Amino acid sequence: MVDDLAERYRLAGWWTGRRLIDHFESHVTEGPDELALVCGGDTLSRSELWHAAGVAGEELRSIIGSRRRVVVILLPNSAAWVVMFLATLRAGHVPATPPVTTPETHLRHIFGLIEPALVICTNRNGRGSPDGAISRAAAAASVRVAAADGARLEGCDPEVCPDRTVSVPEETAHLMFTSSTTGPPKAVSHSEDTLATLNRQFAERFSLSSETPVFMPSPLGHSVGAIHGARLSLLLGAPLILLDHWDASAALDLVARHRAAFTAAATPFLADLADAQWHGAEPKLGPMRSFLCGGAQVPPVLVRRCRTEFPNTFVTPLWGMTEGGLTTCVPDSNTEQVEHTVGVGLPGLELRTLDAGMRPRATGEGELVMRGPGVFNGYYGQPELYAEHIIGDGFFRTGDLARIDPDGYVSITGRLKDLIIRGAVNISPVETENAIAGHPDVVAAAVIGWPDERLGERICAVVQASTPLDLDEVVAFCAEQGLPQRYWPERLIQVDHFPRTAAGKIRKQQLRDELVGALASTAGADPGGAGSDRGSDR
Repeated sequence: MVDDLAERYRLAGWWTGRRLIDHFESHVTEGPDELALVCGGDTLSRSELWHAAGVAGEELRSIIGSRRRVVVILLPNSAAWVVMFLATLRAGHVPATPPVTTPETHLRHIFGLIEPALVICTNRNGRGSPDGAISRAAAAASVRVAAADGARLEGCDPEVCPDRTVSVPEETAHLMFTSSTTGPPKAVSHSEDTLATLNRQFAERFSLSSETPVFMPSPLGHSVGAIHGARLSLLLGAPLILLDHWDASAALDLVARHRAAFTAAATPFLADLADAQWHGAEPKLGPMRSFLCGGAQVPPVLVRRCRTEFPNTFVTPLWGMTEGGLTTCVPDSNTEQVEHTVGVGLPGLELRTLDAGMRPRATGEGELVMRGPGVFNGYYGQPELYAEHIIGDGFFRTGDLARIDPDGYVSITGRLKDLIIRGAVNISPVETENAIAGHPDVVAAAVIGWPDERLGERICAVVQASTPLDLDEVVAFCAEQGLPQRYWPERLIQVDHFPRTAAGKIRKQQLRDELVGALASTAGADPGGAGSDRGSDR
C-alpha cells in the first residue's frame, strides 16, 4: 500500500524527488544579490547565505565525516540557525530541530533516540561553551557539541568521536519533535518530498513566490517555524524576515519595512498584534496578505476583530501537526467557515473520521485520521509506535476529535491526547502532576488546560489536599523539585474529590467541563473561592 501511495503522489506531480538545496541553489544562480535573510542586524543575500552555509558545511564534514548522520540544531531564531540548517543539508546530513527551550530530561531522551553525530548550540560565554543542560545531556549520550559563531563551529571536544558506522535512511530528510501524552518527545521523520509538498501547496493556495517575503516570529525549532518559515523561504527563494524574540511593535515595523506578505503563527501573536498601537500611514499589517493562525483555538471574536484591525490581511485558522496534514480556510470561505472551522485540507490530503467500528468515513464526527503527500513517514527510532498510529489503508490517527461537513470543512471538537496547548506549544501534564503529587499535603492531583483567550490554554492544577493550599506555595514547591518553569501551574483549584472511572482513573475531561462550567455559571463572582491564578506570560 505504501508503494502504491508513493507512486500515486509521484504521478500527481507532488513528489518530484528534488531536494531543498537544489531549489535554493537555483535561486542563488538566478539572483545572487537578492535578499535572502534578515534577523536583527544580520542581512544576507542569497549568495552570502549560500557561501556561509558552504563554509560551515565543509567544517561539518571535517568533524563528523561524510556518511549521512543526524545533526541537532539547538539555536534561537537567528541567522546562525538558517546558516547551520542549510550547511547541514549541503554537507549531506540530516537536520534535527528541537525547540531551543527543550528541557534537559527531554534532550537526553532525544539524543538517545536519534543518535546524533553533533549538537550545534549557542556560544553562551563567547568561548564556545554551550548551555549546561545541553552539555550534560550530550555527555550522557556521548555526543559531540559545537557552538555556532557565524559560519564557524567552535568548542568541539576532540575526545568525543562520532560513530562513523551509523547512517540515516534516505527517506528521512528532516527530524522535528513533538510530545506524547506521556511526556517524552517523538522524533517525526519527514522526507524531502513530504515537506516540499506542503511548501508548494501553501505557495499555490496563498499565491506565494520569490517576490513575497515570509515573516516568521515563531521559533524555527518548532514545526511551524521550520516548515512555513525556513524551508518555505528557501524553496521559494523568498526573503525570510525573522524576529528573534516576540515583540508586537517590532513585528509590525518589520512587516511594514520589508513588505512581508505571509506568516504562520500562534493565536497569542495574532492577539498581541490586534492590541498593538499602530501609527503608520497604511493599515496595520498592510503588506501582509495572509496570516495563518494555529496551535490553539482562534476565538471567533478575535477573527472578527482582525477584519477591522487588519483590513488588508486574510486571517485564517491553521490546523496541522508536526506529522503534517494541514488545513486552512481559503479566500472564498464564508464568514461562518472562517470563524468556526479550521478550513479544508491541502490538495491530496485525505481526511476522515472514524466511526464506532473504527472505519474511516468522509463526513461526520469522530477521531480524525489522515493520509496524503504531505504526511510524515514515521517516528524515527520508534517504528512500533508509528505502526500503532496507522489504521486501514495507511491512515494516520491524529488523536484529535473532529467533525467534517459535506463541503470538507473540518471542526476540531476535542482531543484524545492528554495535552495542554499553551500558546501553540504542546505541554504534557505528567511532569507537573508528578511534582505536585510529591507535596506532603496533596492527596491527589490532576493538571488540565484552563481556557485562556490569549494563549488558548493555561496550566491549571486541581488538587485534593489535607489542608488549604495557595498557588504561590505550590509553584514554590514545584521549583524546589526542579520542575522547569514552563511546566509550573498558573491556576490552582482545590476540590474535595475527583470524578473517576471504575478503575480509579481521574476523568479529566469531565473534571475540566465541571470546573469551567461552574465558573461560567457564577460569572461576575470572585473566582478566588474556587481557586487562584496568575497571569504569567513566560
